[in-house]
Amino acid sequence: MSPAHPEKWPVLVVKGGLDDQLLKDCRALLAAAEESDGNPSLSEQTVVTLRAGDLAEHGLLTLALYAPDEDDDPASGQDLAGVAVVVEEADGSGVLEIAVHPTYRNQGVADRLVGALESNRGFDGLKAWSHGNHEAAADLAAKYGYGPVRELWKMRLATGTAELPDAGLPDGVTLRAFVPGRDEELWLAANRAAFADHPEQGAMTRADLEARMAEDWFDPAGFLLAVNSDGGLLGFLWTKVHPRRGGHPAIGEVYAVGVTPAARGMGLGKALTVAGIRYLQQLGLSAVMLYTDADNAPAVSLYRGLGFTRWDMDVMYGPVAAG
Repeated sequence: MSPAHPEKWPVLVVKGGLDDQLLKDCRALLAAAEESDGNPSLSEQTVVTLRAGDLAEHGLLTLALYAPDEDDDPASGQDLAGVAVVVEEADGSGVLEIAVHPTYRNQGVADRLVGALESNRGFDGLKAWSHGNHEAAADLAAKYGYGPVRELWKMRLATGTAELPDAGLPDGVTLRAFVPGRDEELWLAANRAAFADHPEQGAMTRADLEARMAEDWFDPAGFLLAVNSDGGLLGFLWTKVHPRRGGHPAIGEVYAVGVTPAARGMGLGKALTVAGIRYLQQLGLSAVMLYTDADNAPAVSLYRGLGFTRWDMDVMYGPVAAG
């Protein structure tokens, strides 16, 4: 292991796309962190943007801290000890996420990265995610005058003991699978309408959708569209399967469920969620998870009514007024 002097280790600052080696190093770090934590260190959108590089529709700032071997020149770092990624928006705002390799934790790596970020970009318009609500992240945020501004709950359902209601579809509504090459724009329009007030989901672009469709986990059979007799899209339920990773078993996810404004009040959201859970049950998965904002009272009530319980929490930090 390298000596614990991260304040002396060089920080590589990259604006825009990553080269192949840095992207490979980031993937290895993220896999090791997720294996250790049971949670991804970066959000899916951030990973998509990293992979898209200069082709992304978002700006990208990456700070990578390499830990040199004891006998190496510090500039020829061998191990990626930590990475900080800022996804920038056109309005000057940005979201920061940090991942630290388990080998180099509790050595000041994240603090070193944030210090470099302060020097290279500053904190104007910047918020930050902590996936898993780690105490170290809360302490680091407080050091820079940040506090919790949003909570994203991860909820879990054990499918073997779940007693799902008979939540049928409204009259005249049927389910069909998403058809790649035909349904992209139809779905994007419905998604924008359903999540007009959601900061991430509602901003999804064609490039974002296609990036997810290119992932190994994408399965159109688990991407269900609720349509009326005219073929109009009223709502959707998108599922995802997270494969087994080390000691963590495979788990299904209610990845996204949305209902267009015109179809609200019909009970479609509940029917779609139940349909998604049953689809994942049929795949032999013993548990299903989902994400929801803690302050979305109707969604939390719906999921609790189906048997979901809070399992974990992501916290977004932002500047807090002194006083």
